Amino acid sequence: MEQKIKEISSSIFAEIVEIRRHLHANPELSFEEYNTSNYIQQVLDHYKIPYKAGWVKTGIIAHIEGKNPCKKIIALRADLDALPIQEINETEYKSKNDGVMHACGHDVHSASLLGASIILNQLKDQFEGTIKLIFQPGEEKLPGGAKLLIEEGGLKNPDAEIIIGQHVFPEMEQGKVGFRAGMYMASTDEIHLKISGRGGHAALPHQYDYVTLAAADFIVSANNLHLSTMNQTSKSVLAFGKIIANGATNVIPSEVKIEGTLRTLDENYREKMHELLMNEAIKLAEKYACNFHLDIKKGYPVLHNNESLTNECIDAAKKYLGDDQVEMLDIRMTAEDFAYYSQEIPACFYRLGTGNKQKGITASVHTSSFDIDENALKDGCGLMAYLAIKVLEKH
Repeated sequence: MEQKIKEISSSIFAEIVEIRRHLHANPELSFEEYNTSNYIQQVLDHYKIPYKAGWVKTGIIAHIEGKNPCKKIIALRADLDALPIQEINETEYKSKNDGVMHACGHDVHSASLLGASIILNQLKDQFEGTIKLIFQPGEEKLPGGAKLLIEEGGLKNPDAEIIIGQHVFPEMEQGKVGFRAGMYMASTDEIHLKISGRGGHAALPHQYDYVTLAAADFIVSANNLHLSTMNQTSKSVLAFGKIIANGATNVIPSEVKIEGTLRTLDENYREKMHELLMNEAIKLAEKYACNFHLDIKKGYPVLHNNESLTNECIDAAKKYLGDDQVEMLDIRMTAEDFAYYSQEIPACFYRLGTGNKQKGITASVHTSSFDIDENALKDGCGLMAYLAIKVLEKH
């Protein structure tokens, strides 16, 4: 089976590169991926792979039925959306859409899943079960396309029992992949605080409310609360990256806005920190006689890789690529809406090496110069197809 899949992935490699380049050149923002969706549907139509479009408006779910299709149903997932970033690369497939770029590799994910679809469609008489192919919109924008797709019943009819996803990893050399069983990626929440009161001349403190000092106090107090309550099991990050206080050297503004992020690997600790931050805002509002409006926008949950499934995928990846090409990953405090799937059914989210230091392909995701070594696409589609078949065999 390994050899068959490698032969097919080699034979379609040039096509998958062209698919990826088309997607890269024509990026669309979250929940606006209409042309992307139409293009993917055209590829699925060409290969006579049945699907239903319109999930969360632009999403697509296709099905490949093997022998005894009800025996086991697993899902493979890719995301469709791009980021509001201006690309600076000078390649023939550079983004044609001003200010929009596939800077997180979703073009690679979609092209790889299309490649896996083509491979699996050719081999459907050689496995038992059904494979759902999920092309999901809106990974980059709250509330997350995964959440909305699940709410629309995307994992149902037939009911997926397992889901697998992959993500580009430019820090890893092309040819390698990475896995981590158990907790892998953090939850993510946005913190928005507005402090308002009387503004005034800095020399006349009896005539204004010291909103800037209140803002500074909140940041320090919140950080101290975080440091004093977190422990090894509740590893977390609390950081404030934006402060707007539009005063002057001698002018205290009437309003300060603060924005930050809370990330944790413990859902219980996450809720506890929400409560602590709210209580701190109430306390400081009274102390400074200011109005505190704290809005915590709850984002993606913790991403947990099912231990048994992930270990199965690690063994299969070693067989397909070789032991030395499979690495174990560290926990990441970044977040992914794939985490919603991992809260519903056993999931495995792994990394595809796309970097190449020798070729100078080292830029990180979410940067204007991000690109990949396109040779990674061969493993991107081949390994995903192989993992799907091996997982079906195990169950």
